[in-house]
Amino acid sequence: MTPDDNTPVLSGAPILSGAPILSGAPVLSGAIGEYREFNPPAALEGHFQCVWSNTLRPDAGSLSAVVPDGCVDITWIDGDLVVAGPDVAVALSTLTPGSTVIGARFRPGAASRWLGPPMSEIVGGRVALSHFLGALAREIAQRIGDAPSTAERVRAMQAALSRIAPDVEPPPPDMGFVFNALKTESAGPGMAVILDRLDVSPRTLRRRCQEAFGYGPKTLDRILRFQRFLGLVRQSAEPRLADLAFEAGYSDQAHLTREVRRLSGFSPATVLRQLGA
Repeated sequence: MTPDDNTPVLSGAPILSGAPILSGAPVLSGAIGEYREFNPPAALEGHFQCVWSNTLRPDAGSLSAVVPDGCVDITWIDGDLVVAGPDVAVALSTLTPGSTVIGARFRPGAASRWLGPPMSEIVGGRVALSHFLGALAREIAQRIGDAPSTAERVRAMQAALSRIAPDVEPPPPDMGFVFNALKTESAGPGMAVILDRLDVSPRTLRRRCQEAFGYGPKTLDRILRFQRFLGLVRQSAEPRLADLAFEAGYSDQAHLTREVRRLSGFSPATVLRQLGA
């Protein structure tokens, strides 16, 4: 295991494991319901990329597969607020068909400012928000749960986080630059550009990325290239894996297949089928 792939779990934190796996094959979380994103209010736009909701179809299977995306979210699920730490592999959980999950997605580098520890300490974890915010998290969860509709629950989450935001320092812009640079283009020559632009050593960049994302830039690059593949799948009318591999930045189709299996547990063909391509 290289330092870039080191993924410790928060020491002493109550990691919430997923519910027992039920019968039936897992389904990508983006394919089991109506997912919607909302721009955060002005008080939160410096801290969060978006607030979102995902309403599961009544006929959806209960086993949801959440794949790595380089992000950290606060999620409200069945009355509980949980921090979904950065993932390096697929995370399986059982959800109630017909239920709605809402969440707020941190901007790169913002999560550690709100929660305290570096993100390398909660990689792959699902940690109760109360571990970081105490009774305040439980109060927020109650307010969200008391709201009568999804829209009002989203507003309740936004309002509660907006009251906290003035006391939280915004994230450093350097990690946003790294995220956006790797989101649009794989590393290689691009990594030299990042190091030059930030005027840091590879070791410093790795440390800063581990604090902000939970892992080093090489792992972040792999995850964001995988996300480019998913985006291309959704946009392509008649996708061919060889073409998708080239457009996403993989060396060839075999490289694509290895990485998709490693990060999602699915074959590329299954991803295409589930996302409706």
